[in-house]
Amino acid sequence: MIEHPYPQGTDDWLEARRGVITASRAKDARDRDSKGKPSAKMLNYAMDTARERCGGKAAPVYQNAAMRMGSEEEQFAAIEYMARTGSALSEAFFITTDDRKFGLSLARRVNAEAAIEVKTMVSSATLFKAMVEGDISEYRDQCVFALWALRLQWVDLCLWAPDLPNPLKVIRITRDEAEIQRLEDDMVAFDRLVCQYEASLRKAMGTEPTAAPPWEAPTPAASPAPTVAPGAIPA
Repeated sequence: MIEHPYPQGTDDWLEARRGVITASRAKDARDRDSKGKPSAKMLNYAMDTARERCGGKAAPVYQNAAMRMGSEEEQFAAIEYMARTGSALSEAFFITTDDRKFGLSLARRVNAEAAIEVKTMVSSATLFKAMVEGDISEYRDQCVFALWALRLQWVDLCLWAPDLPNPLKVIRITRDEAEIQRLEDDMVAFDRLVCQYEASLRKAMGTEPTAAPPWEAPTPAASPAPTVAPGAIPA
């Protein structure tokens, strides 16, 4: 694994993420319509990633007030988590697999086998869905991605509502090998789709890479990059 020790949002951080399939978009990479076919969300993400791998830049993601609040509140959620659990958290930077195909940014590391992921409950709809109804489907793929890529034993999903008297709810997501295998299969299949888009874009531009980009380099034997070949994603 490669750690990219750059502050979030900086040019170096953005460059480290260029062309990388990230944990925060894992749900989009698996998104399908009611007939089981790739959704527009999946295909658009694949095209954006392919464009970046060809040297381009996908359209910037607008950071709204809710997203800014989530970033600002993360440190306070981490402080509350440490006070409640007695755990000493460490900062985590953006990390990629050696081939730079997959990457993730953890909120904090607990130890070599565990981490936390913080989600601030900005809207009341989000609050009731996650905290009251227990529906964490919006965040589960991101957490399972971390279990898979970093071989963690568990991730504590921290639902944070700073305006409430008891603001922190912790949901532990532990390893489920079958679930992790399904995610790995889907991520490898999505990467194949990205590669198809990349090849078609290069052909349309009439260009070929002067050197093999990192995501085309052989994966070192020690890398945790996926090894199971899934079925192809239908066009």
